[in-house]
Amino acid sequence: MRPAFLGLLLVTGLLYLYDLSASGYANSFYSAAVQAGSESWKAFFFGSLDAANAITVDKPPASLWPMELSVRVFGLNSWAILVPEVLMGVGTVAVVYAAVRRRFGPAAGLIAGAVLALTPVAALMFRFNNPDAMLALLMSVACYLVVRALEDGRTKWLVWAGAAIGFAFLAKTLQAFLILPALALVYGVCAPVRLKKRLGQLALSALALVVSGGWWVAVVELWPASSRPYVGGSQNNSFLELTFGYNGLGRLNGEETGSVGGGGGGAGGGGQWGETGWDRMFNSEIGGQISWLLPAALILLVAGLVLTRKAVRTDLARASFLVWGGSLLMTMVVFSYMAGIFHQYYTVALAPYLAAVVGMGAAALWEKRRALWASLALAAAVTATAAWGYVLLNRTPDYLPWLKWLVLVGGLVAALGLVFAGKVGRQVALAAAGLGLVAALAGPTAYTLSTVQEGHTGSIVTAGPAGASMGGGPGGGGGGGGGFPGGGGPGGQNQQGGQGQGQTPPGTGGNGTGGFPGGGPMGQNGQNGQGAPQSGTGNGAEGRMGGGGGMGGLLGGADVDSEAKALLEADAGDYTWVAAAIGAQNAASYQLSTGEPVMAIGGFNGTDPSPTLDRFKKYVADGKIHYFVAGGGMGGGMGGDSGSSSQISTWVQENFKEVTAGSATFYDLTQKTTDD
Repeated sequence: MRPAFLGLLLVTGLLYLYDLSASGYANSFYSAAVQAGSESWKAFFFGSLDAANAITVDKPPASLWPMELSVRVFGLNSWAILVPEVLMGVGTVAVVYAAVRRRFGPAAGLIAGAVLALTPVAALMFRFNNPDAMLALLMSVACYLVVRALEDGRTKWLVWAGAAIGFAFLAKTLQAFLILPALALVYGVCAPVRLKKRLGQLALSALALVVSGGWWVAVVELWPASSRPYVGGSQNNSFLELTFGYNGLGRLNGEETGSVGGGGGGAGGGGQWGETGWDRMFNSEIGGQISWLLPAALILLVAGLVLTRKAVRTDLARASFLVWGGSLLMTMVVFSYMAGIFHQYYTVALAPYLAAVVGMGAAALWEKRRALWASLALAAAVTATAAWGYVLLNRTPDYLPWLKWLVLVGGLVAALGLVFAGKVGRQVALAAAGLGLVAALAGPTAYTLSTVQEGHTGSIVTAGPAGASMGGGPGGGGGGGGGFPGGGGPGGQNQQGGQGQGQTPPGTGGNGTGGFPGGGPMGQNGQNGQGAPQSGTGNGAEGRMGGGGGMGGLLGGADVDSEAKALLEADAGDYTWVAAAIGAQNAASYQLSTGEPVMAIGGFNGTDPSPTLDRFKKYVADGKIHYFVAGGGMGGGMGGDSGSSSQISTWVQENFKEVTAGSATFYDLTQKTTDD
């Protein structure tokens, strides 16, 4: 089976590398941080958005480090940024294969690896520069290491598992801990050593976790705040506050201070981030991303546990089902009921667990196929997959309309054959199993092929053909709609709304024009959003949360024309920041275009209180910032403190000369129009 395994990795790599540069800088928010980290080791360590270290991204920096090292070697380009993500995807497939193969054999490992590689959201996120790729890899490594520890009871495996989860915390904070209860409980009950030793091993694993994830946190918290960048996403410049607030409990209850539009409440408890509930992973927004084989995984998990119910306490097969199945259920339950910020692509975290359960369950039941209940369970899994595949494909009726019938008919024929798998010849049974596997993977494979044939940019991206995921976020799919206000306060003049143009079909969620005008009472001559930001493709039609406006400028950023680029590059070496812009996506667009540091006022959402008006005035007085970019991110609050961004915008408009370059408007911070 070694050639088959190598072939699986090769095909996965080629699939994920296909037309990779079509995504450009992908999520410009993280690409700007990668650019900064490739130029400044201080920015590298802290995860700064710019090389001058004004503010960090709203996550720890570990997921940026491989990309930043790649860019240091190969220069700033799409391939240098995204190939490390592809390698993480191939690595995750290899780890899942290795974990499943150890107890269930090479065929089970190949099935698990193929299911993972062909999951649409996996194909999306292993070609994208968000932290989720590293998180999925490290969570898979942790599960593999726990399985190894369950196999022989050696302490080193459990310690390394703790270290992997700790490092995963430095990729996406508390999401790394979702599987901890399942892993700890399974090892505590099923490990082949005495109880006292098990508890000691778990304590050592916890220590490894704290050291692996805590060293960086300790450095940041102890480092003088005046000599490091502001912690993006926090309201008091504390990484701990970011971890337990905006990126922690706020994600569960929807009360994220500084969030994009507040969140929480609404139908089903999900508010603007979608309805919560047990069926969330199957709904029209998320189902096509991850759930193709989810019914089968749940059936096979139950069947696997029934199959091993009489096994000894230390049985590795049962323990493996509990490790991967427990991780799947824990993560799925949290995702289903979290009321805060939730995007479809988060579900890539489920893909390795789901794939492993499918591979293990299929192999275990195949071995017992002569027992009627086992063959019926296999048939039920294939039937459920075929029926659910038909439903998912029917949600995009214009996309390969014949495929849903092929999946349904092929799956039902295969299921019928599997019912009698224990009574017919091996070749007939293998043919039925092969047909069932093809029917199960046909739908996700089609969606995956559609995904890799399109570029994906912006902050909200989805897999599959256009219209496959409905409502891709606030303002409809794919960052549709005009931008948020540039933060004009009282008396603000000529303030432009954020740039915005979605790629949502006409008549659906966020439209491609208009936006919120310059915010604040008595703002004059506020203009609608302009420009065409980088926005995600393949996003939803008929967005529920839509309407005019939306998050175009906030979630996608602006196109920077040659005139604006030339203006910012002139005398760039004389300034610490060539410009300052409200909102990180807006700032990132200009930074990536010019290659020079651009200050992101207010961080990602434009709502972080950094810098304060007084600090900004000092930067200007010291000649550190050349231009202020009109328009941009949220600025005026909507879920966070409305102070700094709006105050800075108002002060700039009232006191400095307006300059137009191409389609963009700037304020020259070296040319005052008042004596203030």
